[in-house]
Amino acid sequence: MDDFKVFYDEKEDVLYLAKEGEEAEVVEISPGINMELDCNGNLIGVELFKASCMFKDVLKSMEKKLQVP
Repeated sequence: MDDFKVFYDEKEDVLYLAKEGEEAEVVEISPGINMELDCNGNLIGVELFKASCMFKDVLKSMEKKLQVP
């Protein structure tokens, strides 16, 4: 996963993990979660739709830990 970069589109609320490669196929592994594969079947991207909802509990937990007293 070292090759992957993380992108977030706030307007569309999509979290995207990607690395270099040309997409040949998209596989929906769960509603709102897609895997992008290259022509050899290698994973080159993951799309997480409605990311803020999906990670709201994680974000709240992180927010509490990052607050300065």
